[in-house]
Parts: sequence; structure tokens; C-alpha cells
Amino acid sequence: MYIAYPVFLYSCERIVRLFRSHDAVKIQKVAVYPGHVLALYMSKPTGFRYRSGQYIFINCRAVSPYEWHPFSITSAPGDNYLSVHIRTRGDWTSRLRTVFSEACRPPAEGESGLLRADLSRGITDSNARFPKLLIDGPYGAPAQDYREYDVLLLIGLGIGATPLISIVKDVLNHIQPGGSVGGAEPGGTGKAKKRQFMTKRAYFYWVTREEGSFEWFRGVMNEVAEKDKDQVIELHNHCSSVYQEGDARSALIVMLQELQHAKKGVDILSGTSVKTHFARPNWRSVFKRVAVNHENQRVG
Repeated sequence: MYIAYPVFLYSCERIVRLFRSHDAVKIQKVAVYPGHVLALYMSKPTGFRYRSGQYIFINCRAVSPYEWHPFSITSAPGDNYLSVHIRTRGDWTSRLRTVFSEACRPPAEGESGLLRADLSRGITDSNARFPKLLIDGPYGAPAQDYREYDVLLLIGLGIGATPLISIVKDVLNHIQPGGSVGGAEPGGTGKAKKRQFMTKRAYFYWVTREEGSFEWFRGVMNEVAEKDKDQVIELHNHCSSVYQEGDARSALIVMLQELQHAKKGVDILSGTSVKTHFARPNWRSVFKRVAVNHENQRVG
């Protein structure tokens, strides 16, 4: 009697997932980054609509035919592809990374990551084939309501920045020609179609312990620096494993960083034009600054 109810609920959930799951998506690009992170870029299924901040469940039958695992979406709704960044910490994710690594090869000069594969450019290991992936979703998350705020304060820690990267890209898409800050939300039906994009300013703070982590989203950082002419999005990278600026123990790396940035306009740690700060942010100062600069606006 006690087992029957949970088994019934579990069976219903499996049946619903069977009908909700889309056909196998086509893998377009794969990248393996330092810190045991696997980035998957796949085709967007027909009729698949989502908001930044949401997540999907992924199934890889080459690893396990019955296991589904949730991952935040890192692409923006306006992108013509779907992407996730997965940190390998357990048996399933480790096996997934191994399976996809077999189809990759070392990156060419100027490319980030440890291993890469791009089917659109024919960059794969010889005779390699990607395993099939099934996706289920999208599913809602609290971060998806960011469009209702005038100002965004986005704080990501390590791989936890994945949903925020999608939000940053969506804001960027709206401030480019063809999209506008405060414009209408593209796509959607009914009530969602009338919803306005309220965001006019965004602050993104990314705190990570490992220097190699900055490779995960280097492309996004460079894209923001290149296309955000009005500086609507303010990016802050923090490496918490280094002593804070002003400390004698970090004086040498700070000096090298300043020289590199002044000479080439590139940060020595992140490899982008976004300057990396050391130690954790002073959150009291961050919150105060945002509050003072946006007194009569709604901050999320």
C-alpha cells in the first residue's frame, strides 16, 4: 500500500516525459574546457521555445538509456542553436564527457578549450560519430523573470553562472540593431507576446576559483565587449584564489596584468578585454553602488 502511490506517481512522470521529449537533436559543436567542463551546441527542435534562465533534461542512451539529468540553457532565445555547459562531477557526466571527447581533437591556434569538434566546419576526429541526445523541456526557474526589471544584478559562482550567461546574451540581442532595450519580447503567444522587455541596464559579477574557468564563456565576454557600444552590460570577473588587489602577495601578477592590458587590451587571466579582479567582490559596495545609481528603478 505504501509503495503503490510513489510507484504510480513515478510511472506517470516517466510516461509524461516519454511524450514530452523531443526527437534526437543534432549535435553541431562540442568543446571540452579546463575544469572538467563539457559544452554542447545542438540544433533547436522545431517549435522549441524557452526563456533565458530555464533548464532542460538531457538523456544520452550511449551512457544510460534511462537516466535524465537537468542542465541550465546557456544559449539565448534569439540564437539559432541550443547550448548547455556541463561540469563533470559524477559517473554519468564523466562518462558523457568521455564519449564526446572521443570525437574531438585539439583546438586550432586561437581557439579556446582542450578539445573541440565542429561539424559545420568538418573539425572532428576521423570516422568519429557523436552519440544521440534526447532533450525534455524547457522547465521554469526563478531567473526567467528577469525581463520584468529595469536593472539586473547578476551574480554567478563558478559553473552556477550558466543561466546568467543566457540572460546576458538575451540582453545583448535586444540592444543590437534589430532589437532594442525596452522593446517587445520576440516570439511567444498570447500574454507573453505583449510583454515588454524592461531591462535597460545589467551588471554581471562572475566569481570563480580557477583561472581556466574564464575559457568557458570567453566567446560571450568578447561578444559583449565588441557589440555593446552603449555599455549597457557591465562585466566583472573575479578570481577568488588570488589575494586581493593591494596585497603584497599579489603585486607581481597585478603588475603583469596592467602591462598586458595597457599594451594589448587583453586581460592576462581571462584572455578577453574584461579585466579580472582578485579576491571576492565587496558586496556591500556593489549593492550600495547599484542602489545609488538606480534610485527610482526596479532592480532585480
